[in-house]
Amino acid sequence: MEWNFQSAEELVAALRAGEVTSAELTDEAIARIERDDKEINAICVPDFDRARAAARGADEARARGEDRPLLGVPVTVKESYNIAGLPTTWGMPLQRKYMPAEDAVQVSRLKAAGAVVLGKTNVPLGLQDVQSFNEIYGTTNNPWDHGRTPGGSSGGSAAALASGFGALSIGSDIGGSLRTPAHFCGVYAHKPTLGLAAMRGMVPPPAPALPADPDLAVVGPMARTARDLTLLLDVMAGPDPLTLGVAHDLTLPPTRHERLCDFRVLVLDEHPLIPTGSAVRAGVNRVADALADDGARVERHSPLLPDLTEAAVLYTQLLFSSSVARFPVEAYEQMQTWAAALSADDQSLDATRLRGMVFSHRDWIEANNRRELHRHGWRQLFAEFDAVVCPITPTPAFPHDHNPDLMKRRIDIDGVGYPYLDQLVWAGLATMPGLPATAIPAGRSPEGLPVGVQLIGPMFEDRTPLRLAELLEQRIGGFQAPK
Repeated sequence: MEWNFQSAEELVAALRAGEVTSAELTDEAIARIERDDKEINAICVPDFDRARAAARGADEARARGEDRPLLGVPVTVKESYNIAGLPTTWGMPLQRKYMPAEDAVQVSRLKAAGAVVLGKTNVPLGLQDVQSFNEIYGTTNNPWDHGRTPGGSSGGSAAALASGFGALSIGSDIGGSLRTPAHFCGVYAHKPTLGLAAMRGMVPPPAPALPADPDLAVVGPMARTARDLTLLLDVMAGPDPLTLGVAHDLTLPPTRHERLCDFRVLVLDEHPLIPTGSAVRAGVNRVADALADDGARVERHSPLLPDLTEAAVLYTQLLFSSSVARFPVEAYEQMQTWAAALSADDQSLDATRLRGMVFSHRDWIEANNRRELHRHGWRQLFAEFDAVVCPITPTPAFPHDHNPDLMKRRIDIDGVGYPYLDQLVWAGLATMPGLPATAIPAGRSPEGLPVGVQLIGPMFEDRTPLRLAELLEQRIGGFQAPK
């Protein structure tokens, strides 16, 4: 039997039934990687010897009567997570020899759950792109079209899943880095509520792995089915045992509904700052039609929705104020000069990015206060709705673009070019207030490329969008392997 495209849930059941061993699953996954990854380049740091040893250990543990959530299941890990004995570079050439001494907390949780780590997946330089390429490991290609990107910054993980290289992967997200690769590669991902899953050891080298909680950023699961997202989130969720975990245990609320017909959903397919491409709009409408056909309450407008333009501006300010915090003083002073030269009438997102890069602490506090008003607005909206369905980016996967100046890149939306970074506004809709968002496949473009949408849910009610994702998978279908 071909195991490489089975879900983690199916693999766990087969392992428990004695239909297959972890050693067999791991050997089959490694064989597929060695056969197919030369063209995809998803697995940038293989760890096959230790994976085979871990698989033998999992089989021995099962023979002793042990049973853990992921015991014996082959998985991959985004390169940005520390794994003892393997390099962590974040794609930065100066850090190509950096070797952490300890596993990231999420890698430790994977191993404690019995998972077999096959290796690390590729990322962009510093995790700061919607693509996945760097000078150390090269370019990762989209399994559906090798001339296109798999997305970023968890693009290696999404490409690995779509190619059958392991049943699960873990990534991270601050600018759609879980959701965009899932959308581009036709797989599933979940951006958890801000702070739900501990991040220690997912830190740029050579910084120490401290139990800090950076603003906006999260770590989360990636999979080929919605149920597998829940399986992996249950392994990942919980506070860091060095900080909040000293005093707190996590209990996520149950999903609000079990049946599709009971959900109340707000559907968005237009943004005031950037058009939605026809292929993505069709994916959103496919999901909306499935919801309506099954009796869910579907609305297209609500006065409760926080202002999308202000949300995008706040997200851009908060994101870019943090992204340059470690820049050299000379570079920061140059950006101050450029920002001062901007016209007061220039309210473009490019101008917002530059102004955000030179935020004062006072500026940041004001933006954060406005974020709290948005969070309050979302709480009011989620008293009337259970989820929001909307795009992840305006287009399917786009051709590789390695122009080192991101400000000069353009994103093509139905034949018209727009600033490359403006596509982040949809990802920021959930990121800025810290809401959970589940990326699901929603069809194909006319060119045959995957199209995904995101399901945004109430804060800390992650099980609600995850359950909705599962029900929609049953209704409209889910992952399909590239041909």
